[in-house]
Amino acid sequence: MAVQEAGRSGAVERPHGGGCTCGDCPHGARAGHRRAVAEFLVKRDEFAAGQGLPAAVAHSASASRQWVSEELTQSAEQVAERGRAEGEAWLGRLWWRTACAVWGLVVALLLAQALTAIGAGWTAARTAGLLAAVVTAAALTAASWFHRARGGALAPVIGEDNRLSTSRAVAGAWVLFVAYAVLVLAGRLAAASGHAERDALIEGLELRRGAGVVTVLAVVCGIAVLVRRVVGVRVLGQRLQKVPADRPRAADLLTDDSGRGTFADIQYVVIGAVALLFAAVRLGRRPDQLPDLPWGLAVVVLISAATYLAGKYAEGGRPVILSVVRAREAGDLDAPIRTGDDIEIRGAGFVPPGAQRADRLARMVVRIGAVHVHVPLVPVSGGFSNPTDTVLTVPVPADVEPGRAEVQVVTAAGVETNRYAIDVTD
Repeated sequence: MAVQEAGRSGAVERPHGGGCTCGDCPHGARAGHRRAVAEFLVKRDEFAAGQGLPAAVAHSASASRQWVSEELTQSAEQVAERGRAEGEAWLGRLWWRTACAVWGLVVALLLAQALTAIGAGWTAARTAGLLAAVVTAAALTAASWFHRARGGALAPVIGEDNRLSTSRAVAGAWVLFVAYAVLVLAGRLAAASGHAERDALIEGLELRRGAGVVTVLAVVCGIAVLVRRVVGVRVLGQRLQKVPADRPRAADLLTDDSGRGTFADIQYVVIGAVALLFAAVRLGRRPDQLPDLPWGLAVVVLISAATYLAGKYAEGGRPVILSVVRAREAGDLDAPIRTGDDIEIRGAGFVPPGAQRADRLARMVVRIGAVHVHVPLVPVSGGFSNPTDTVLTVPVPADVEPGRAEVQVVTAAGVETNRYAIDVTD
């Protein structure tokens, strides 16, 4: 795959097409990122196979490892820069896509109302629903324009880590639905001619009619605010590691930062979507009042929200060093740790979720005494053998003074582990 991408990158480039390299159009940002990724993958696999090493460093294992790590780090930084440029270009295009999707839903609503009106006839409730959809779509389109550099209408649900926030997305969906329901009632109230009809519509806004929906709305909005606070406090307290993404993706709603599906997020989205669909059907059947969400379904949504919040409290954790030993290859004699030796740091949480890319791995640092040692990248076919989430291997530099020294790992998220003391001999 990498070789194929590299082969395509060498083809004749067309202006503002798939091979555009200029930086002022989305095609150039996307093509530049793909080309940089392909070049990096080819270089990594070549180094993993022992190819491409200069003769000046080939005689020394430590020197060749350091040279390979530096080359891969520079290439990974170019990939990261191209990725950020593509993410910004993608966000700039997203506002138009969200606006088209919103108006597409309005057209779908119009078609559904027209089809269901055959035989039953067009009613004032259908007109009010369509006008409420137009007003809501116009407001979302205006918001998309003013926030076009940050993802358009999706800007409020994009978190500080540049990922879609599950809690904000669920709360935003309920806020839009309740606003739409109130607009439908307002449209019907404006078109009502008799006192009895107006009184019935106003009575439909009473709390006893929509207590379930109001309760769910309050809970999901509170969860969105509380989760932001919980995550912020845990990050500042170094109990949670957060690495920003290049751009938000729809899969962020169902996965963690590393892209793995999480039960807490999936069940929260699924149950929230089912309850929202039920409320929408109730509004369609009874457009003269707020949707009367049954308390049984409302309690299910509340349990789902509590599960999601508990999952946010349980995720993460501070990285920890469990032990440090001298790295030994086959044939080496047992000996104490000396300057120039490699040490193997064993623990957990060294690679934060979402930091598996080479540019993030290259940011890891090990403090040995007063000396900062950058963790070298050791490529293998399809990835890296060093660093990993549980084991790091670094050399002990000559600047480390013999005696007792403390070892501490600083992850790509900037979180520090505990200090572990080792003895360094002459």
